Amino acid sequence: MTHQFSISGMTCGSCVANVTKLLEQVPGITAARVTLDPPLASLDMERHVRLSELKEALKSHPKYQISEAPPKAPVKASELASTAGEPDEKHSFWKTYKPILLVFGYILGLTLLVEIAAGSFDGMRWMRHFMAGFFLVFSFFKLLDVPAFAMSYSSYDIVARRWLGWGYVYPFVELAFGLLFLTNFQPVFTNAATFLVMGISTVGVIESLRAKRKFQCACLGAVFNLPMSTITLVEDLLMVGMAGAMLLMYL
Repeated sequence: MTHQFSISGMTCGSCVANVTKLLEQVPGITAARVTLDPPLASLDMERHVRLSELKEALKSHPKYQISEAPPKAPVKASELASTAGEPDEKHSFWKTYKPILLVFGYILGLTLLVEIAAGSFDGMRWMRHFMAGFFLVFSFFKLLDVPAFAMSYSSYDIVARRWLGWGYVYPFVELAFGLLFLTNFQPVFTNAATFLVMGISTVGVIESLRAKRKFQCACLGAVFNLPMSTITLVEDLLMVGMAGAMLLMYL
């Protein structure tokens, strides 16, 4: 069962990540989806969790206050008639994943233009540039709010769950990977390290998807509220596959 609550005191993505983390630690809550605008928390429960328990979970952060969400206003019959047959844009694939799809599109387009400018397509060079662009762009979004990313990442990554510090280090690891791929520095080491790091990250994504746990994907940091999905898995597997392919070619 799912219940919705109002949250006051949140001002940024870091607040959203903090509240999400705190609420998901409450026994009986299987998933928490927290949004800043509107300031709401949708909680999936395996048992009825009392409001007092939720308030207790947020007690360490007094600025966050939780209360019962006001009931939704009933929809008029005339409004139902006017919207009948219209697509549900709120949950459309494009609307949900537009930020990450645009990022991939930009990186793909720019790296293909590099190959066109070179006069011939070199698969190794293209993969190296694509991975450089991927890590530089994705690390940029994570570095905009490192604490918020770290909190969100710790909700599903197998390393960050045990050591929150990994969430603080990870954006800089991605930045380093981007620079290493861009400069083609020690390609064997770079691809081996990428294969290992992204492989570990993939394990956490697979575990979350198999358990059908609903988390915010931290791939673009806390800037965008992207849900964890197969898109996240494809993103990680793509990096693992490219790093593995390039590693085999170098060996």
